[in-house]
Amino acid sequence: MEDPTMEGPLSKWTNVMQGWQYRWFVIHERLGILTYYTSKEKMKRGLRRGCMRLRGAYVGIEGAEEEATFAITSDGKTFHLQGKDVEEREKWIRALENAIKNVAQRNVGYQSQTVPTILDFDNKISETDAYLQLLVDQIKTLSLKIEDLPKDEQEIMSATMLASHAYLDSVKQSIVLLTVAKSTFDACESSGRSLPVGIGQIVLPDEERIVNSSPEVSDERAFFEESLPQGLEVTTGSFPGSSLPLPEISYSSSEDEDFYDAYENTCETPTPMINEAESGVHREVLATESVNGTAISPLTTKDINIDAIYEEGDDEDNVSLESHGSVIAHLVSQVKYGMDLTKVALPTFILERRSLLEMYADFFAHPDIFLRIADFKSPRERMIQVVRWYLSAFHAGRRSEVAKKPYNPILGETFQCWWDVPDLNVDKSEPAKDGPVPWCSKQQLAFIAEQVSHHPPVSGFYAENPEKRISFNGHIWTKSKFLGLSICVVNIGEGVISVLDFDEEYTITFPSAYGRSILTVPWIELGGRVEIVCTKTGYSAVVEFLTKPFYGGKKHRIVCDLFQQGEKKSFLNIQGEWNGEMIGKWSDGRTEEFVNVKKLSIVKKRVRRISEQEEYESRRLWQEVTMGLKLNDIPRATGSKHALEDRQRNEAKQRAETGEKWVTKNFNKAGEGWTYKTLLKRRLDL
Repeated sequence: MEDPTMEGPLSKWTNVMQGWQYRWFVIHERLGILTYYTSKEKMKRGLRRGCMRLRGAYVGIEGAEEEATFAITSDGKTFHLQGKDVEEREKWIRALENAIKNVAQRNVGYQSQTVPTILDFDNKISETDAYLQLLVDQIKTLSLKIEDLPKDEQEIMSATMLASHAYLDSVKQSIVLLTVAKSTFDACESSGRSLPVGIGQIVLPDEERIVNSSPEVSDERAFFEESLPQGLEVTTGSFPGSSLPLPEISYSSSEDEDFYDAYENTCETPTPMINEAESGVHREVLATESVNGTAISPLTTKDINIDAIYEEGDDEDNVSLESHGSVIAHLVSQVKYGMDLTKVALPTFILERRSLLEMYADFFAHPDIFLRIADFKSPRERMIQVVRWYLSAFHAGRRSEVAKKPYNPILGETFQCWWDVPDLNVDKSEPAKDGPVPWCSKQQLAFIAEQVSHHPPVSGFYAENPEKRISFNGHIWTKSKFLGLSICVVNIGEGVISVLDFDEEYTITFPSAYGRSILTVPWIELGGRVEIVCTKTGYSAVVEFLTKPFYGGKKHRIVCDLFQQGEKKSFLNIQGEWNGEMIGKWSDGRTEEFVNVKKLSIVKKRVRRISEQEEYESRRLWQEVTMGLKLNDIPRATGSKHALEDRQRNEAKQRAETGEKWVTKNFNKAGEGWTYKTLLKRRLDL
């Protein structure tokens, strides 16, 4: 047995009854496996408890980021592990990532024993073509940067450009060869002829061959080999000088011992389908055409009411993200734990059909709760109402059970909308012409957002109601991090609620968002500690958004405590789920339903028709991408998205060449934040 790459004790989650158990883990990089034993002594005696293959494995954090827990997934199985502290966890994560990377590099050319289908071939060609486009964009960017260098440095970089173009040509040639190979497969399949000699042969390198001594595994291999097409060969063996048999798949000592969070059958590739009954858009069954095995609609923008697409109920769950598993897996393989994802190009199909600026408007999906803050006479009651609005402000932003990412706004993009407030009569004869939405009345709640910075990506947003003399000014800088099996979006910034009749300001912060289970069916949760503070009255609140532990526990939990000035004990404790019921318990022992968002009706925001919008308004700007996603025409959506991004880069380059500075339209920089240029308070003071 060769020397291990790394070994040591870790705790492993077994099941609810037994919880965490001490185990001795060993990384064998050359063998490409992670093994574990019940003790170091059992390891010396070769009594292995379980094993996981490192080829195709993924490592990431599970649970809260600050905990010492992490997970490794391979062959559809997950080991949940815990170090003694965060530092030890980091050492294991780095060691595992390096081992996985080296195993992958050593096994270039190896194909899995699963027989690929023609649909898999189609998907791979499409995937390769998509990455070719990314490569073209990167080489174009590199060329532009080299043009800006002094001549002597340009000569030095010329060799790099030649190598880049040679690499690009090689990729193009590979796509051509893949297409030719697919045509050969198609021709053979349609004519019933056997494949040409050499096509489809899979022979594993000597040091990757596997010994299978158990009768069960031998029977499995015999069945597998009988099921192979004629001409397809799979050879197995063992590592030279190694007495340790390598597993066909990752396993543990008992099927009942482990907690699994991945599908066992990862080979099936369901085809994404669009909803044939396009509710509110086109009620006839859509005639479809097929591109790379995916059903798309041939309809154009003229055939469909694009405004209705934005207004209709969300049907994005109908598209299976698992059908794009190879792309997600490839993406995950390119990033490292903790990496900033700001500059990572994400595949178009994971996008939600709206801009991030529009998503921020959903904070005010219950405008009546927000405006009621100004109705209460005591500072204590106003603070309670601020918290009630805050806790009800997040559920409307999640339109789908499947976590998807809204469009990244481009610099200068804006979004405007407004709400008719229940029980507040609208006097259309009194528009607030100097407000953020000039055609709105003073009784309506008006909202405007603008992308004020691209690096870093910062959005400013503002809402006001002149009738109630209340406003909200906020800004958020989104910073994304890769956590292995999850993606974390840290929302850096704050918002300020101004209640003018009482000269009060309530400062709030925002929780982080996590995209979990990104290799299967991703879902969203919020996490982190936020605060709500009124400096004038001294009232404050602390809200904890609790992330779901991987062993038991519920999703979307919150705990909130409200304090009055000088008091360390809260006068109101609130617990529940931010997308459901939240129960308040008062210091005198009373308990009541504080807010239940499932019982609340979302007030639909109103937006101008796209034909009436300005060029840089969100819905008009992204309409072609939205149309492509709606019709499941991913190439169309991707091309439109790239066109917008290219335009942004070209405009930035032109400003750099001329020395022109970007000027925001609606917001001014104020210290570390951004403030709406014509706040309600300033206008009323004039």
